Parts: sequence; C-alpha cells; structure tokens
Amino acid sequence: MLVRSKCAALLLVWLMALFFAAPAPATELKPATVAAFDRYAGVTEAQMDEDLRSGNFLVWDHWPRARRDAVQQQLRSGEIYIERLHTLEDSLSIQAPHGLIHDWVGIAFIPGATLSEAIAVLRDYDNHQNIFKPEVRQSKLLEQKGNVSKVFMQLYSKSIVTVVLYANFTVVFTQVTPQRAETRSRSTRIAELDRPGEPDERELPVGNDHGFLWRLYSYWRLEEADGGVYVQVESLALSRRIPWELAWLINPLVHNISRSYMSRLLTETRRAVTSRKALPVSTDASASAHQALAMNDRARAASLVSGRATDYP
Repeated sequence: MLVRSKCAALLLVWLMALFFAAPAPATELKPATVAAFDRYAGVTEAQMDEDLRSGNFLVWDHWPRARRDAVQQQLRSGEIYIERLHTLEDSLSIQAPHGLIHDWVGIAFIPGATLSEAIAVLRDYDNHQNIFKPEVRQSKLLEQKGNVSKVFMQLYSKSIVTVVLYANFTVVFTQVTPQRAETRSRSTRIAELDRPGEPDERELPVGNDHGFLWRLYSYWRLEEADGGVYVQVESLALSRRIPWELAWLINPLVHNISRSYMSRLLTETRRAVTSRKALPVSTDASASAHQALAMNDRARAASLVSGRATDYP
C-alpha cells in the first residue's frame, strides 16, 4: 500500500509538472475568453450594485437568519468563512472558452477594530509587500486621484512550480455609509516572468504565456458592527483551462490552493489591522504596519479562491 501511494504521488507530480511547465500554444489568451470574463465580471458587478441599492451589503444578507447568525458566531470566535461562488446570467452559467473563471468569497471579523483602521490598511498600498508577503513581493502606489488609485505589484506563488507576475491595478474606493465602505480592484496588465531571478529573466508577452493568471479582480467590503469590523473579499480570476484528461487530478489541487490563498489574505488583513491599533495613532495611509503583533490566528475554512505600467492591449 505504501509503495502504491508513493507511485501515485510521483505520478501526480510528474503529470502536473508536465502540464504546468510546457508552454503550449493553447495558452494564448483568446478574445472570446476575455469577452466571457468581461461578461461574467459585468454581471457580477451589476448584481453588487443592485445589492447596494436594496441594502444588501455582505454575502450573508441573502441568507436565512439562522445560517447568518451561526456563521457570524464562528467569525467572532476567530474563524474564517470561505465559499466558492457562481454568477448566473438569466439562470445560466457563464463559461469562458479556453479559460477558467475562479470566483471565491471570504469573510473575517476583526474584534475591536474601526472602519477607518481597516480602510487605512487596505489603502496602504506601498506597505502591501509587508502585509501580504510572500504572495506580494513588491507593491507601489503609482498614482492617486481622489478615490481612484493605480497600483503596481509583483505577485509570487510557489506550489508545484514557482510563478512570478508583474501586475498593475486600478482601485476605486467608495465610502458607502459611515459604517460601510468598499474597494473594487481590477487588473489592467498582468505579465508573467520567465526564469525569475535569473540573469536572463524576461517578461513573457502579455496574454501569450503559461496562463496561470490572466485577470484578477478583487471586491472588498467592510462593515463596522458588533464591536469590530467584518471584512469580506470576493476574488474573480481568469486562468487557462485545464485539459479534460487531467482535470480530475488537478482541479482539487487548484481549489485547495484557492482556499489557502483566501485564508491567508484575510488572516494577514486581520493581523495588520490589529497591529495598527497597537501603534501610535496616525492618519497617514502609508504608516508602517509591518510591526505585526503575534496573534494566534485560528483560521479555519468553513466551506470550499482565488490573486494587479501599461493597460491591456
């Protein structure tokens, strides 16, 4: 049995290395794939806007009261809730030809925090490289005009293979009410690095790469209530499609990576906001928040995620 398990594990590693390492022509980003993602994001954002108009802000505002109360209690005890979402258009799913759309939402609770403290952390873009490391290696606020920011990040991921991406984002901040706020972050350019860290490191052509990540949109919603702040993030990502003959093997790993990413994202956000509370009061959004206090985070996923100086062509 042990030998069989080792052989199965070696086969899994070999198949995934073969899939992820070989740049196949099918990884070219097709116009139809982009159009499908744009439609999915457009329908999702239209639903979000309708929710705002009707007073529904967080994902559980549509839930039965008993389910919402149970999840809120779990969050207040330190857990993190994560769920995979599927946006429908006229009751039908939106499929991306030659691509995969990943849609996940996660919620955490930060006891004792205020809305302004949580906003300060999310808008402290120059410090995201400290808050969200190692997934964010570099971060820089390039431009800010009112509530619209342009941000650069170098994104890093290491699972079966190491992936490094240069990503640019446009982020729009909205103060919805005195107790509620949201940011909408949309990638405008994502370029994969070939041989990162090597002397011959180079950017692969945008949209003609391994297809690990072609688009990344993030929707953050913050609500001050119950003696703290609820932090919700919904992530929309577009990647290459997994060949059907390997989907049964790779899809579970992709889901696990997504869950882990969401859990870390919310855990580090909570840690940064808690750390900021322990620092001298500052209104400067770029004040240092990397002196994180040690926290015993009990992040557990409650159910079965997905990770923005030139615009896309």
